[in-house]
Amino acid sequence: MGDENFAGLTFEQVVRKYKNTVGLVCIMRLKNQTDADDCFQNTFLRLYKKSPKLESEEHLKAWLIRVAINECNRFMRKNRKEVLLDKNSDDIVNFPYEECDLSWALFELNDKYREVMYLYYCENYKVNEIAKILKKPPNTIKTLLMRGREKLRSIYGGEC
Repeated sequence: MGDENFAGLTFEQVVRKYKNTVGLVCIMRLKNQTDADDCFQNTFLRLYKKSPKLESEEHLKAWLIRVAINECNRFMRKNRKEVLLDKNSDDIVNFPYEECDLSWALFELNDKYREVMYLYYCENYKVNEIAKILKKPPNTIKTLLMRGREKLRSIYGGEC
């Protein structure tokens, strides 16, 4: 392992560089560290097994995010349950606040807003890029962003 080339990076370099991104995508989707860990591993395992031809690191990152979302969706369909994060649980997620100050607040949002807002604010994707990753029209992404911001304002009673 490690001799493969993924947009100019070895497998180990890809994991090191994108582990936070993939991990946070899984956490945002599943809201449970243990389940997210499984999907995280499956995402990188899929990369290693499939060895897709990726033109750039940006393409690689988008591919990983899309696969992570698909893995989480597959997990949720398979288990047909949503495990809510218990604030008293040992499974509490510690976000890297210096990377994304908004990530902790996103747990208060419905899944459809959380994913879009995470990609926009934490991963700095543009609306059209998010639309491609999530396979939704750009206007839908804009609407989800607008409504997500409104939800955050109502939850926290101020500007966000």
